[in-house]
Amino acid sequence: MSDEQQPIVRDPQSSVNMLAPQPSWSTYDADADPTTSGDAAHDGAYGLAHGTYGTVNAARDRGIRDTRADGHDVRDDTPDDELRGLAEVDPLTVRPRVSSRILCVVLGLLLIAVAFGAWWLGVRTETGQSYDEIVVTGFRDALPGWLAAALDPFLISDNYVVPAVPLNPTVIVSLLLGAVAIVVTIVRKRWLLLVQFVALAVLCYAATFLKELLPRPYLIDTQTPHANSAPSGHTILAATVSMLLLIAVPRVWRAVCALIVSGFTAVIGLSVIAGGWHRPTDVVMSVLLVGGVTLLALAGTAKSAMDEPGTRVSSISIQIVGTVMITGGLLACAYAAYVIWQVLPGLALSAAWSASGAYLSTIVGVGGVTLLVGGLALAMRQLTAAPLSRLGLVGAPPAPPRR
Repeated sequence: MSDEQQPIVRDPQSSVNMLAPQPSWSTYDADADPTTSGDAAHDGAYGLAHGTYGTVNAARDRGIRDTRADGHDVRDDTPDDELRGLAEVDPLTVRPRVSSRILCVVLGLLLIAVAFGAWWLGVRTETGQSYDEIVVTGFRDALPGWLAAALDPFLISDNYVVPAVPLNPTVIVSLLLGAVAIVVTIVRKRWLLLVQFVALAVLCYAATFLKELLPRPYLIDTQTPHANSAPSGHTILAATVSMLLLIAVPRVWRAVCALIVSGFTAVIGLSVIAGGWHRPTDVVMSVLLVGGVTLLALAGTAKSAMDEPGTRVSSISIQIVGTVMITGGLLACAYAAYVIWQVLPGLALSAAWSASGAYLSTIVGVGGVTLLVGGLALAMRQLTAAPLSRLGLVGAPPAPPRR
């Protein structure tokens, strides 16, 4: 049998022609693989378009990415023309689905609208001001022991860690988390994600100036200052760095990270209330604002801000944790609203018997809001970072090329 008549033999575990010269991991010569057609888009996408079990191998052969067993990845340089070829065949290789972007925008705007709705109820109504006043004046003394111990390290006081510099445990831990998020992003070479970081940080920082702009009408006599205190700057800082870290870490760490940062945000939010620095309305508004801005920023995810083609898979941990967080957050918020409704007559009169219900609803409500925002951010990060497509891990098994 002549060389021209030799059959093409394929390994079922690889999409590479065993008799053809093996392509390099960093470069690809179209003439070295007899399966290519010469078309740039076809050549750029072939390795990802064929194979359910051969996708990762194909991606590696094309110089795109190799995934190790521990979930981490090894990056190879992918030529720009190859990425353009992939984008021509399937746009999802360089940007999320349009539906995911729209969902991010809709949910983001909804969270921002709810944030201002919470502010209106807490600031523009007598009952809301009475609720905030009851909580902020007696919350710390009514805390259960375990919660008081968790909040105590973060209670804001005039005794700053560094004299003449507004640093306290909340700021220090927040800055450390932000630094970790930036380092992780640089190590993963997610350059467009740094742009999202800047946009998110700037918008969240700008939100702190709402404190100077939003009015607070004089509706009831209070022991605390009548000046507006919404939103909470410390809560915005903690929530912002938490969102930065959540969208920076690799897929295998996202679910765990979402739980940790949501807990951190809740602790900081409750600590500023316990310290008498902010009202419950301020904290809830802050978390919702940061969540809304984060989802709007995720709507602009593209290219290097996403997971690499060939490594995009669904995640059971994200599905389970995200579902639990969103469901638990909604249930907690509903229960907090029910408790407030139960003590509503006492709130209108600033009755002492309504205090215990106000304290309970604050703890459950702040925890529920942080869970809900964290769960939404976790789910939308996965949708915008890893859109599965026919060029990803879904496709036909490897097959000989058509003649």
